[in-house]
Amino acid sequence: MDYKIIVDSCGELTDEMKESGVYSSASLSMQVDGVTIPDDETFCQADFLKRLAASPECPKSSCPSPEKYMELYCCDAKRVYAVTLSSELSGSYNSAELGKKLYEEEHGDKEIYVFNSRSASVGETLIGMKIRECEEKGMAFREVVAAVESYIQEQHTYFVLENLDTLRKNGRLTGIKSFVASALNIKPVLGSTPQGTICQLGQARGISRALAKMTDYIAKEAENTEEKVLAIAHCNCLERAKEVEQSLLRSIKVKASFIVETAGISTMYANDGGVIVVI
Repeated sequence: MDYKIIVDSCGELTDEMKESGVYSSASLSMQVDGVTIPDDETFCQADFLKRLAASPECPKSSCPSPEKYMELYCCDAKRVYAVTLSSELSGSYNSAELGKKLYEEEHGDKEIYVFNSRSASVGETLIGMKIRECEEKGMAFREVVAAVESYIQEQHTYFVLENLDTLRKNGRLTGIKSFVASALNIKPVLGSTPQGTICQLGQARGISRALAKMTDYIAKEAENTEEKVLAIAHCNCLERAKEVEQSLLRSIKVKASFIVETAGISTMYANDGGVIVVI
């Protein structure tokens, strides 16, 4: 194959992507109460959620090493693209760039490009799909890079969390805010910034109202949706994800849409009941 696409494991690969032979996953790992859990095909979401709920400590994650990325670059493909978590949220991007330098030192020049998704989860998935689309059109390496970087700038990520525990444990909510939010059943509506950080767009009382507010934001803000793919990731709440999808499809027209279950890293942050939408 002339090209290869590497997506770090925060990006969920669809079954078709896994079977295509085009994609490889660079696995991160999670640590809960001293136990290391790889974010690969052995990941069990149900067991992981139980561990999260029972642990008083903040779960941690580790990104793939530069050496691991270098190994993935050592393939027969002439062109290699890597897609990573936002560099503002993880060290995966820097690790992938260091892996590129290691490869060049040991093996010489090769067309390798690392995309900072400025997103996570299905945001990475969509970027991986865009790369393949450009390659299948016969675009040159630099043309692919330019087209995909432009696509990333236009991409938007939104999410609503049922469970605030991970945010609280990570220090993103003070104890008081967490208590008040929990006591009043307040759910934040969150989104990504152009720099790849997380911002709060609003809030609502109850998960249903928060999801409705999120879909309203998307319907109002999304542009040129007829040319875009709508992607939704859910953490143990498929019916909720389907309702969000149907609500959005009643408001906007899209090229296509799909739903996936969160993998390990996305599960750690979304927690039980979280829904992530990217368009």
